[in-house]
Amino acid sequence: MCGRYVSTRNGADLAGLFQVTLWEPEETLAPSWNVAPTNRVWSVMDGPDPRTGEVVRQLRPLRWGLVPSWAKSATVGAKMINARAETVAEKPAYRKAFARRRCLLPADGFYEWVAMPASGDKKAWKQPYFISPADGQVMAMAGLYEYWRDRTVAEDDDQAAWLATCTIITTEATDAAGRIHPRMPLAIATDDWDAWLDPGHRDPAELRALLTAPAAGRLDARAVSTSVNRVANNSPELLEPVPDPAHPH
Repeated sequence: MCGRYVSTRNGADLAGLFQVTLWEPEETLAPSWNVAPTNRVWSVMDGPDPRTGEVVRQLRPLRWGLVPSWAKSATVGAKMINARAETVAEKPAYRKAFARRRCLLPADGFYEWVAMPASGDKKAWKQPYFISPADGQVMAMAGLYEYWRDRTVAEDDDQAAWLATCTIITTEATDAAGRIHPRMPLAIATDDWDAWLDPGHRDPAELRALLTAPAAGRLDARAVSTSVNRVANNSPELLEPVPDPAHPH
């Protein structure tokens, strides 16, 4: 599972990094050291330019937590922040998006937790870890996006009726992430961005083959403060290392 992550790069940096040709500079998202479900997050996708109809690379904010087009309520999105790679092509909630609406979700890294047993007067607790590419490069997490229309909104207010949401594809964890948590987000290698984002590319086996371990599995993991457990806490201090109680040297 990936339930929190870090995304601090601004729109201009991401547009350059992912060779985006369509984005609105006035549409900004603040850097976040504690991205949580239902937050708005940056996404990279290939889709039609509203002005020309040409398929172009776009940078857009989406709400994290996918809401299928057939859902009766947007509240289901909070439970659909991750899609398992093993079943994403078949699950009704994700299969259409996997076939047609794939995206990249840029991240600096992600958080996972290790359960710590009670000791003495201290109750059982969870130690958070920040896991990130060892080379400090951006993680292009594999994602899906979907559009949902709120049918309680009047037909003449069509723009307000639509909600754009996303989910992160996960798999069994490896390397540094594997010693922390059994699941981890998948990533798309730079050379495969075009193939993954191409809405015309629909072969499930070929698409699955593009899903890889972040940074080719070369990840660092460090214990960080339990302050990250509270969503309201959001600052660079969350990434400061602390002594590792689960893996003492």
